[in-house]
Amino acid sequence: MTTADAAPPTAPAVGGPAVAGGPSTARLADIAAQASVSEATVSRVLNGRTGVASATRQKVLAALDVLGYERPVRLRQRSAGLIGLVIPELTNPIFPAFAQVIEQALSGYGYTPVLGTHMPGGATEDELVDQLVERGVTGIIFLSGLHADVTADPARYDRLSGQGVPFVLVNGYNERISAPFVSPDDRAAARIAVRHLADLGHRRIGLAVGPSRFVPARRKAEGFAAALEETGVSGVIQHTLFTVEGGHAAGGALLDQGCTGIVCGSDLMALGAVRAARGRGLDVPGDLSVVGYDDSELIAFTDPPLTTVRQPVRAMAHAAVQSLLEEIGGNPVPRAEFVFQPELVVRGSTAQPRPA
Repeated sequence: MTTADAAPPTAPAVGGPAVAGGPSTARLADIAAQASVSEATVSRVLNGRTGVASATRQKVLAALDVLGYERPVRLRQRSAGLIGLVIPELTNPIFPAFAQVIEQALSGYGYTPVLGTHMPGGATEDELVDQLVERGVTGIIFLSGLHADVTADPARYDRLSGQGVPFVLVNGYNERISAPFVSPDDRAAARIAVRHLADLGHRRIGLAVGPSRFVPARRKAEGFAAALEETGVSGVIQHTLFTVEGGHAAGGALLDQGCTGIVCGSDLMALGAVRAARGRGLDVPGDLSVVGYDDSELIAFTDPPLTTVRQPVRAMAHAAVQSLLEEIGGNPVPRAEFVFQPELVVRGSTAQPRPA
């Protein structure tokens, strides 16, 4: 578990006169040039003097941050409290993407984010929650946690409510838990992907998705089945792990069953499906079209660039933060699910199927 707003490293010595009350290595000229203000203005800000407009003061502080200097202690904002962010792991790029937006939003409101991951072999979600509660966190945001697993006991969240800790649950709805939920429309995501492949002319489409005990996987399967009926194409579902290896295994199985297009439950799974096709000497998208899900960073630069369904990360993250802050402020948010619409991003991994 790590505090997410650690101070930047002290800048290397650059010589010149020291800033009074600030880092001994900072030069007034450097900061003034970065902020496009006078050295006298920089000196007034760093020494906490009046007579500087708020916008100008913020420019000087931002210049300090950009140059890697620590802010003088008197100028550091006191934390409004700790907020826990509990996520599965950091190897899937979508989780760091969520964490970054959530942390930035919380920091903007003066809260200190504390990140915890419950990877296999490490601390469990329950252990992380115990540690956060012991630290006196003001609230917790859960991303793709046990709330998304229909086999998990939801009583753990009732206990957390009983301890007076507000929380918000992202990505995975459970009607047995009384809390605000923030989710993408997983059913719509699968339907959008199937329709795209059907419009290209694919008549047999596969779905590679995670274990059926997870709510997002179930919903994608439901959306996939509905889309097959709507488009009149045939299809098959392969449950696997939400990993590159899982996508590789599912991709091979779906190819064996005659699929010319595959919809995947994550971008990592899609990369695995592409690898499975190439392992058989097949071309993507010439012989197999692949659609991912998430649109995590760098996916546009894969080979081929991946067609994917974009998860609305920024909107969802801000909704989760706003909901939690309302709860903390004593303004209860409806115990319901706030659903956000995904978006198809067409790139180079999908095309018309080759003629039979």
